Amino acid sequence: MVSYYFYLFWDYRFGALIFFTTALDYSVGRALGFQRDLRKRKILLFLSLLGNLSVLGFFKYFHFFIDSFLVLFHSLGWRVSAPTLKVILPVGISFYTFQSLSYSIDVYRRRIRPERNFFHYALFLSFFPQLVAGPIISAKILLPALRNTFNWDNVPLREGVWLILLGFVKKAVIADRISVISDFAYQFPESISTFFAWLGVISYSIQIYCDFSGYTDIAIGSALLLGVRLPENFKLPYTATSFSDFWRRWHISLSAWLRDYLYVPLGGNRITGFITYRNLLLTMLLGGLWHGASWNFVIWGFLHGVLLVLERWFRDSVSFPWKEDSVFGRGIRFLYQVFVILCVCLVWIFFRSKTFSGSIAFFKTLFLLRDGIEPTYTMQNHFFTILLFMVLATWIGKREESSEAFSRFRENLHWSFFAFLTALGFIVGVVLTVETKPFLYFVF
Repeated sequence: MVSYYFYLFWDYRFGALIFFTTALDYSVGRALGFQRDLRKRKILLFLSLLGNLSVLGFFKYFHFFIDSFLVLFHSLGWRVSAPTLKVILPVGISFYTFQSLSYSIDVYRRRIRPERNFFHYALFLSFFPQLVAGPIISAKILLPALRNTFNWDNVPLREGVWLILLGFVKKAVIADRISVISDFAYQFPESISTFFAWLGVISYSIQIYCDFSGYTDIAIGSALLLGVRLPENFKLPYTATSFSDFWRRWHISLSAWLRDYLYVPLGGNRITGFITYRNLLLTMLLGGLWHGASWNFVIWGFLHGVLLVLERWFRDSVSFPWKEDSVFGRGIRFLYQVFVILCVCLVWIFFRSKTFSGSIAFFKTLFLLRDGIEPTYTMQNHFFTILLFMVLATWIGKREESSEAFSRFRENLHWSFFAFLTALGFIVGVVLTVETKPFLYFVF
Protein backbone atom coordinates (compact mmCIF):
# COMPACT_ATOMS: atom_id res chain seq x y z
CA MET A 1 0.00 0.00 0.00
CA VAL A 2 2.86 2.38 0.81
CA SER A 3 4.42 1.75 -2.62
CA TYR A 4 1.11 2.46 -4.37
CA TYR A 5 0.62 5.62 -2.31
CA PHE A 6 4.12 6.73 -3.30
CA TYR A 7 3.31 6.16 -6.98
CA LEU A 8 -0.17 7.72 -6.85
CA PHE A 9 1.40 10.79 -5.24
CA TRP A 10 2.87 11.63 -8.67
CA ASP A 11 -0.50 11.37 -10.45
CA TYR A 12 -3.51 9.34 -9.36
CA ARG A 13 -4.17 8.34 -13.00
CA PHE A 14 -0.93 6.35 -13.09
CA GLY A 15 -2.33 3.86 -10.59
CA ALA A 16 -4.73 2.29 -13.11
CA LEU A 17 -1.89 1.51 -15.51
CA ILE A 18 0.42 -0.15 -13.03
CA PHE A 19 -2.53 -2.09 -11.60
CA PHE A 20 -3.42 -3.30 -15.13
CA THR A 21 0.16 -4.47 -15.71
CA THR A 22 0.21 -6.15 -12.31
CA ALA A 23 -3.11 -7.95 -12.82
CA LEU A 24 -2.22 -8.99 -16.38
CA ASP A 25 1.14 -10.59 -15.66
CA TYR A 26 0.07 -12.07 -12.33
CA SER A 27 -2.82 -13.79 -14.14
CA VAL A 28 -0.60 -14.89 -17.03
CA GLY A 29 1.96 -16.26 -14.59
CA ARG A 30 -0.67 -18.23 -12.67
CA ALA A 31 -2.10 -19.63 -15.92
CA LEU A 32 1.37 -20.60 -17.15
CA GLY A 33 1.91 -22.47 -13.90
CA PHE A 34 -1.07 -24.73 -14.65
CA GLN A 35 -0.73 -24.97 -18.42
CA ARG A 36 1.40 -27.73 -19.98
CA ASP A 37 0.36 -27.41 -23.63
CA LEU A 38 3.14 -25.55 -25.48
CA ARG A 39 0.80 -23.84 -27.94
CA LYS A 40 -1.39 -22.47 -25.16
CA ARG A 41 1.67 -21.38 -23.20
CA LYS A 42 2.83 -19.38 -26.22
CA ILE A 43 -0.60 -17.77 -26.48
CA LEU A 44 -0.43 -16.75 -22.82
CA LEU A 45 3.02 -15.26 -23.28
CA PHE A 46 1.81 -13.45 -26.38
CA LEU A 47 -1.03 -11.91 -24.36
CA SER A 48 1.48 -10.62 -21.81
CA LEU A 49 3.72 -9.18 -24.53
CA LEU A 50 0.78 -7.64 -26.38
CA GLY A 51 -0.78 -6.08 -23.29
CA ASN A 52 2.43 -4.65 -21.86
CA LEU A 53 3.89 -3.38 -25.12
CA SER A 54 0.55 -1.89 -26.20
CA VAL A 55 0.30 0.16 -23.01
CA LEU A 56 3.95 1.21 -23.24
CA GLY A 57 3.66 1.97 -26.95
CA PHE A 58 0.54 4.10 -26.60
CA PHE A 59 1.53 6.17 -23.59
CA LYS A 60 5.18 6.62 -24.50
CA TYR A 61 5.33 6.51 -28.30
CA PHE A 62 1.92 7.66 -29.58
CA HIS A 63 3.02 11.18 -30.53
CA PHE A 64 6.39 9.91 -31.81
CA PHE A 65 4.84 7.55 -34.35
CA ILE A 66 2.08 9.97 -35.36
CA ASP A 67 4.57 12.79 -35.94
CA SER A 68 6.94 10.47 -37.84
CA PHE A 69 4.16 9.30 -40.16
CA LEU A 70 3.03 12.89 -40.74
CA VAL A 71 6.55 13.90 -41.76
CA LEU A 72 6.74 10.90 -44.10
CA PHE A 73 3.37 11.64 -45.70
CA HIS A 74 4.15 15.33 -46.11
CA SER A 75 7.47 14.46 -47.79
CA LEU A 76 5.47 12.39 -50.30
CA GLY A 77 3.14 15.31 -50.95
CA TRP A 78 0.19 13.85 -49.05
CA ARG A 79 -1.67 16.24 -46.79
CA VAL A 80 -3.19 14.32 -43.91
CA SER A 81 -4.41 15.36 -40.49
CA ALA A 82 -3.76 13.49 -37.27
CA PRO A 83 -5.94 13.09 -34.20
CA THR A 84 -5.21 15.57 -31.45
CA LEU A 85 -4.74 13.64 -28.24
CA LYS A 86 -2.98 14.73 -25.08
CA VAL A 87 -1.20 11.64 -23.79
CA ILE A 88 0.71 11.93 -20.52
CA LEU A 89 3.81 9.83 -19.88
CA PRO A 90 3.41 7.80 -16.66
CA VAL A 91 6.46 7.99 -14.42
CA GLY A 92 8.59 4.83 -14.52
CA ILE A 93 6.45 3.02 -17.11
CA SER A 94 9.48 1.84 -19.11
CA PHE A 95 11.08 0.36 -15.99
CA TYR A 96 8.12 -1.48 -14.51
CA THR A 97 6.95 -2.72 -17.93
CA PHE A 98 10.31 -4.38 -18.60
CA GLN A 99 10.40 -5.75 -15.06
CA SER A 100 6.93 -7.26 -15.42
CA LEU A 101 7.73 -8.69 -18.85
CA SER A 102 10.82 -10.41 -17.47
CA TYR A 103 8.59 -12.18 -14.92
CA SER A 104 6.21 -13.52 -17.59
CA ILE A 105 9.07 -14.66 -19.81
CA ASP A 106 10.91 -16.35 -16.92
CA VAL A 107 7.74 -18.20 -15.87
CA TYR A 108 7.19 -19.24 -19.50
CA ARG A 109 10.77 -20.52 -19.69
CA ARG A 110 10.22 -22.32 -16.35
CA ARG A 111 13.15 -20.49 -14.77
CA ILE A 112 10.98 -19.44 -11.84
CA ARG A 113 7.73 -20.60 -10.34
CA PRO A 114 4.70 -18.32 -10.66
CA GLU A 115 3.97 -16.12 -7.65
CA ARG A 116 0.80 -17.25 -5.88
CA ASN A 117 0.28 -14.22 -3.66
CA PHE A 118 -1.13 -11.29 -5.64
CA PHE A 119 0.06 -8.74 -3.08
CA HIS A 120 3.62 -10.08 -3.21
CA TYR A 121 3.61 -9.67 -6.98
CA ALA A 122 2.09 -6.19 -6.70
CA LEU A 123 4.89 -5.22 -4.31
CA PHE A 124 7.50 -6.72 -6.67
CA LEU A 125 6.28 -4.41 -9.43
CA SER A 126 5.68 -1.30 -7.32
CA PHE A 127 8.55 -1.49 -4.77
CA PHE A 128 9.00 2.25 -4.39
CA PRO A 129 12.81 2.61 -4.02
CA GLN A 130 13.35 1.37 -7.58
CA LEU A 131 9.93 1.97 -9.15
CA VAL A 132 10.54 5.35 -10.77
CA ALA A 133 13.98 4.87 -12.38
CA GLY A 134 15.18 1.36 -11.67
CA PRO A 135 17.25 -0.68 -11.38
CA ILE A 136 15.22 -3.25 -13.35
CA ILE A 137 15.24 -6.29 -11.06
CA SER A 138 14.29 -9.81 -12.11
CA ALA A 139 11.67 -11.70 -10.13
CA LYS A 140 14.10 -14.45 -9.12
CA ILE A 141 16.13 -11.84 -7.22
CA LEU A 142 13.51 -9.44 -5.85
CA LEU A 143 10.55 -11.69 -5.00
CA PRO A 144 12.49 -13.89 -2.52
CA ALA A 145 13.94 -10.76 -0.89
CA LEU A 146 10.47 -9.25 -0.45
CA ARG A 147 9.17 -12.44 1.16
CA ASN A 148 11.77 -12.34 3.91
CA THR A 149 10.54 -11.27 7.34
CA PHE A 150 11.78 -7.78 8.19
CA ASN A 151 14.24 -7.73 11.09
CA TRP A 152 15.97 -4.56 12.26
CA ASP A 153 18.94 -6.60 13.46
CA ASN A 154 19.68 -7.64 9.88
CA VAL A 155 19.40 -4.17 8.37
CA PRO A 156 22.82 -2.78 7.23
CA LEU A 157 22.00 0.68 8.58
CA ARG A 158 25.44 2.15 8.03
CA GLU A 159 25.68 1.04 4.42
CA GLY A 160 22.14 2.20 3.65
CA VAL A 161 22.59 5.68 5.12
CA TRP A 162 25.98 6.02 3.45
CA LEU A 163 24.56 5.17 0.02
CA ILE A 164 21.64 7.57 0.41
CA LEU A 165 23.95 10.43 1.41
CA LEU A 166 26.38 9.55 -1.38
CA GLY A 167 23.55 9.59 -3.90
CA PHE A 168 22.40 13.03 -2.79
CA VAL A 169 25.97 14.33 -3.04
CA LYS A 170 26.29 13.02 -6.59
CA LYS A 171 22.99 14.67 -7.48
CA ALA A 172 23.05 17.98 -5.58
CA VAL A 173 26.78 18.72 -5.43
CA ILE A 174 27.97 17.40 -8.79
CA ALA A 175 25.17 16.78 -11.31
CA ASP A 176 23.03 19.85 -10.61
CA ARG A 177 25.99 22.20 -10.42
CA ILE A 178 27.76 21.04 -13.57
CA SER A 179 24.44 21.01 -15.45
CA VAL A 180 24.67 24.83 -15.61
CA ILE A 181 27.47 24.39 -18.14
CA SER A 182 25.91 21.60 -20.19
CA ASP A 183 22.44 23.20 -20.25
CA PHE A 184 23.79 26.47 -21.62
CA ALA A 185 26.02 24.73 -24.17
CA TYR A 186 23.22 22.55 -25.54
CA GLN A 187 20.72 25.41 -25.55
CA PHE A 188 22.93 27.62 -27.74
CA PRO A 189 25.13 25.23 -29.79
CA GLU A 190 25.62 27.73 -32.64
CA SER A 191 26.52 30.66 -30.39
CA ILE A 192 29.17 29.14 -28.12
CA SER A 193 32.87 28.70 -28.79
CA THR A 194 34.52 25.37 -29.55
CA PHE A 195 36.12 25.42 -26.09
CA PHE A 196 32.70 25.90 -24.47
CA ALA A 197 31.28 23.06 -26.61
CA TRP A 198 33.94 20.62 -25.40
CA LEU A 199 33.28 21.68 -21.81
CA GLY A 200 29.60 21.02 -22.51
CA VAL A 201 30.29 17.50 -23.81
CA ILE A 202 32.38 16.53 -20.79
CA SER A 203 30.00 18.26 -18.37
CA TYR A 204 26.98 16.35 -19.62
CA SER A 205 28.91 13.07 -19.50
CA ILE A 206 29.63 13.74 -15.82
CA GLN A 207 26.11 15.06 -15.17
CA ILE A 208 24.21 12.07 -16.52
CA TYR A 209 26.47 9.61 -14.71
CA CYS A 210 26.25 11.36 -11.33
CA ASP A 211 22.54 12.05 -11.75
CA PHE A 212 21.55 8.49 -12.66
CA SER A 213 24.03 6.64 -10.44
CA GLY A 214 23.11 9.05 -7.64
CA TYR A 215 19.47 8.02 -7.91
CA THR A 216 20.53 4.37 -8.00
CA ASP A 217 22.59 4.83 -4.82
CA ILE A 218 19.57 6.39 -3.09
CA ALA A 219 17.32 3.56 -4.31
CA ILE A 220 19.73 0.83 -3.18
CA GLY A 221 20.32 2.57 0.17
CA SER A 222 16.58 3.02 0.78
CA ALA A 223 15.94 -0.63 -0.07
CA LEU A 224 18.68 -1.68 2.35
CA LEU A 225 16.92 0.18 5.15
CA LEU A 226 13.85 -1.93 4.31
CA GLY A 227 15.89 -5.12 4.46
CA VAL A 228 16.14 -5.63 0.68
CA ARG A 229 19.47 -5.68 -1.16
CA LEU A 230 19.25 -4.55 -4.79
CA PRO A 231 22.08 -5.28 -7.25
CA GLU A 232 24.38 -2.45 -8.26
CA ASN A 233 23.66 -0.66 -11.51
CA PHE A 234 26.98 1.08 -12.21
CA LYS A 235 30.61 -0.01 -11.99
CA LEU A 236 32.77 3.01 -12.86
CA PRO A 237 31.63 3.07 -16.52
CA TYR A 238 34.11 5.72 -17.60
CA THR A 239 36.97 3.34 -16.80
CA ALA A 240 35.73 0.87 -19.42
CA THR A 241 38.43 -0.65 -21.61
CA SER A 242 36.09 -1.36 -24.55
CA PHE A 243 32.60 -0.58 -25.78
CA SER A 244 31.32 -3.95 -24.61
CA ASP A 245 32.97 -3.33 -21.23
CA PHE A 246 31.18 0.02 -21.02
CA TRP A 247 27.82 -1.74 -21.31
CA ARG A 248 28.86 -4.17 -18.59
CA ARG A 249 29.38 -1.15 -16.35
CA TRP A 250 26.66 1.32 -17.41
CA HIS A 251 22.98 0.79 -16.49
CA ILE A 252 23.80 -2.84 -15.80
CA SER A 253 20.21 -3.89 -15.16
CA LEU A 254 19.01 -2.62 -18.57
CA SER A 255 22.03 -4.16 -20.32
CA ALA A 256 21.29 -7.50 -18.65
CA TRP A 257 17.60 -7.27 -19.64
CA LEU A 258 18.42 -6.52 -23.27
CA ARG A 259 20.94 -9.38 -23.31
CA ASP A 260 18.69 -12.00 -21.67
CA TYR A 261 15.35 -11.12 -23.28
CA LEU A 262 16.33 -9.73 -26.68
CA TYR A 263 19.93 -10.38 -27.78
CA VAL A 264 20.13 -14.05 -26.73
CA PRO A 265 16.64 -14.99 -28.08
CA LEU A 266 17.63 -13.41 -31.41
CA GLY A 267 20.57 -15.83 -31.52
CA GLY A 268 23.22 -13.84 -29.67
CA ASN A 269 26.68 -14.64 -30.98
CA ARG A 270 26.01 -18.34 -31.49
CA ILE A 271 25.53 -18.16 -35.25
CA THR A 272 27.48 -16.45 -38.06
CA GLY A 273 29.26 -13.16 -37.74
CA PHE A 274 26.67 -11.31 -39.84
CA ILE A 275 23.79 -12.55 -37.65
CA THR A 276 25.71 -11.53 -34.53
CA TYR A 277 26.22 -8.04 -35.94
CA ARG A 278 22.53 -7.82 -36.82
CA ASN A 279 21.56 -8.90 -33.31
CA LEU A 280 23.84 -6.28 -31.76
CA LEU A 281 22.40 -3.52 -33.94
CA LEU A 282 18.78 -4.50 -33.29
CA THR A 283 19.38 -4.78 -29.55
CA MET A 284 21.01 -1.37 -29.29
CA LEU A 285 18.42 0.24 -31.58
CA LEU A 286 15.61 -0.95 -29.32
CA GLY A 287 17.67 -0.01 -26.27
CA GLY A 288 17.91 3.52 -27.63
CA LEU A 289 14.19 3.66 -28.38
CA TRP A 290 13.43 2.41 -24.85
CA HIS A 291 14.96 5.62 -23.50
CA GLY A 292 12.54 7.93 -25.23
CA ALA A 293 10.24 8.73 -28.14
CA SER A 294 12.75 10.56 -30.28
CA TRP A 295 14.85 9.77 -33.34
CA ASN A 296 17.83 11.13 -31.41
CA PHE A 297 17.55 8.23 -28.96
CA VAL A 298 17.28 5.80 -31.88
CA ILE A 299 20.43 7.29 -33.44
CA TRP A 300 22.20 7.13 -30.07
CA GLY A 301 21.37 3.43 -29.76
CA PHE A 302 22.27 2.77 -33.40
CA LEU A 303 25.69 4.41 -33.01
CA HIS A 304 26.45 2.31 -29.94
CA GLY A 305 25.40 -0.74 -31.94
CA VAL A 306 27.75 0.24 -34.78
CA LEU A 307 30.62 0.75 -32.33
CA LEU A 308 29.99 -2.68 -30.77
CA VAL A 309 29.84 -4.31 -34.23
CA LEU A 310 33.06 -2.64 -35.39
CA GLU A 311 34.82 -3.59 -32.17
CA ARG A 312 33.77 -7.24 -32.46
CA TRP A 313 34.69 -7.39 -36.15
CA PHE A 314 38.08 -5.76 -35.55
CA ARG A 315 39.03 -8.07 -32.70
CA ASP A 316 37.84 -11.17 -34.58
CA SER A 317 39.37 -10.29 -37.93
CA VAL A 318 42.49 -8.25 -37.33
CA SER A 319 45.64 -9.65 -35.75
CA PHE A 320 46.89 -7.04 -33.33
CA PRO A 321 48.91 -7.15 -30.10
CA TRP A 322 45.96 -6.27 -27.84
CA LYS A 323 46.90 -8.75 -25.15
CA GLU A 324 50.67 -8.50 -25.29
CA ASP A 325 52.12 -7.62 -21.91
CA SER A 326 54.63 -5.25 -23.44
CA VAL A 327 55.03 -1.50 -23.45
CA PHE A 328 53.58 -1.39 -26.96
CA GLY A 329 50.63 -3.62 -26.04
CA ARG A 330 49.83 -1.61 -22.91
CA GLY A 331 50.13 1.61 -24.90
CA ILE A 332 47.67 0.35 -27.53
CA ARG A 333 45.18 -0.69 -24.85
CA PHE A 334 45.46 2.69 -23.15
CA LEU A 335 44.93 4.61 -26.39
CA TYR A 336 41.95 2.44 -27.23
CA GLN A 337 40.49 3.04 -23.76
CA VAL A 338 40.78 6.81 -24.32
CA PHE A 339 39.15 6.36 -27.73
CA VAL A 340 36.25 4.42 -26.18
CA ILE A 341 35.50 7.07 -23.56
CA LEU A 342 35.82 9.85 -26.14
CA CYS A 343 33.31 8.11 -28.43
CA VAL A 344 30.91 7.49 -25.53
CA CYS A 345 31.03 11.18 -24.60
CA LEU A 346 30.49 12.31 -28.20
CA VAL A 347 27.55 9.96 -28.75
CA TRP A 348 25.91 11.49 -25.65
CA ILE A 349 25.36 14.57 -27.86
CA PHE A 350 22.47 12.82 -29.61
CA PHE A 351 21.12 11.69 -26.24
CA ARG A 352 21.15 15.23 -24.81
CA SER A 353 20.11 17.31 -27.83
CA LYS A 354 16.39 17.76 -28.30
CA THR A 355 16.55 17.60 -32.11
CA PHE A 356 18.73 16.05 -34.79
CA SER A 357 19.52 19.50 -36.20
CA GLY A 358 20.64 20.59 -32.74
CA SER A 359 23.01 17.61 -32.58
CA ILE A 360 24.54 18.47 -35.96
CA ALA A 361 24.95 22.11 -34.93
CA PHE A 362 26.75 20.98 -31.78
CA PHE A 363 29.14 18.73 -33.75
CA LYS A 364 29.93 21.60 -36.12
CA THR A 365 30.84 23.84 -33.19
CA LEU A 366 33.00 21.08 -31.72
CA PHE A 367 35.15 20.50 -34.78
CA LEU A 368 35.12 23.76 -36.78
CA LEU A 369 37.12 25.79 -34.21
CA ARG A 370 34.57 28.55 -33.83
CA ASP A 371 34.73 31.70 -31.76
CA GLY A 372 31.68 32.52 -29.70
CA ILE A 373 30.38 32.80 -26.17
CA GLU A 374 33.02 31.65 -23.70
CA PRO A 375 32.25 30.03 -20.33
CA THR A 376 32.41 32.41 -17.40
CA TYR A 377 35.19 32.17 -14.84
CA THR A 378 32.71 30.69 -12.35
CA MET A 379 31.69 28.02 -14.86
CA GLN A 380 35.31 27.10 -15.58
CA ASN A 381 36.09 27.00 -11.86
CA HIS A 382 33.15 24.67 -11.18
CA PHE A 383 34.03 22.49 -14.16
CA PHE A 384 37.69 21.89 -13.34
CA THR A 385 36.98 21.45 -9.62
CA ILE A 386 34.34 18.80 -10.33
CA LEU A 387 36.51 17.17 -13.00
CA LEU A 388 39.42 16.89 -10.56
CA PHE A 389 37.09 15.44 -7.93
CA MET A 390 35.72 12.90 -10.44
CA VAL A 391 39.21 11.81 -11.49
CA LEU A 392 40.23 11.37 -7.83
CA ALA A 393 37.02 9.49 -6.95
CA THR A 394 37.42 7.23 -9.99
CA TRP A 395 41.04 6.48 -9.07
CA ILE A 396 39.98 5.55 -5.53
CA GLY A 397 37.18 3.39 -6.92
CA LYS A 398 39.54 1.54 -9.25
CA ARG A 399 42.03 1.00 -6.45
CA GLU A 400 39.31 -0.42 -4.25
CA GLU A 401 38.07 -2.60 -7.12
CA SER A 402 41.50 -4.12 -7.76
CA SER A 403 43.21 -4.01 -4.37
CA GLU A 404 42.06 -6.03 -1.38
CA ALA A 405 44.45 -4.12 0.88
CA PHE A 406 42.95 -0.78 -0.16
CA SER A 407 39.44 -2.14 0.39
CA ARG A 408 40.35 -3.40 3.88
CA PHE A 409 41.88 -0.01 4.73
CA ARG A 410 38.62 1.72 3.83
CA GLU A 411 36.58 -0.78 5.84
CA ASN A 412 38.78 -0.24 8.90
CA LEU A 413 38.06 3.48 8.95
CA HIS A 414 35.07 4.25 11.09
CA TRP A 415 31.89 4.59 9.01
CA SER A 416 31.00 7.84 10.76
CA PHE A 417 34.04 9.48 9.13
CA PHE A 418 32.61 8.80 5.67
CA ALA A 419 29.10 9.73 6.81
CA PHE A 420 30.38 13.05 8.14
CA LEU A 421 32.21 13.91 4.91
CA THR A 422 29.24 12.90 2.79
CA ALA A 423 26.72 14.80 4.92
CA LEU A 424 28.99 17.85 4.86
CA GLY A 425 29.23 17.65 1.08
CA PHE A 426 25.46 17.31 0.80
CA ILE A 427 24.81 20.33 3.04
CA VAL A 428 27.32 22.44 1.11
CA GLY A 429 25.73 21.33 -2.15
CA VAL A 430 22.22 22.21 -1.00
CA VAL A 431 23.33 25.60 0.29
CA LEU A 432 25.26 26.50 -2.85
CA THR A 433 22.90 25.02 -5.43
CA VAL A 434 20.50 27.66 -6.70
CA GLU A 435 18.02 25.25 -8.30
CA THR A 436 17.32 21.61 -7.56
CA LYS A 437 16.45 19.68 -10.71
CA PRO A 438 14.51 16.44 -11.14
CA PHE A 439 16.48 13.28 -11.86
CA LEU A 440 17.12 12.89 -15.59
CA TYR A 441 15.86 9.32 -15.82
CA PHE A 442 12.47 10.20 -14.32
CA VAL A 443 11.29 10.98 -17.87
CA PHE A 444 12.09 7.46 -19.08
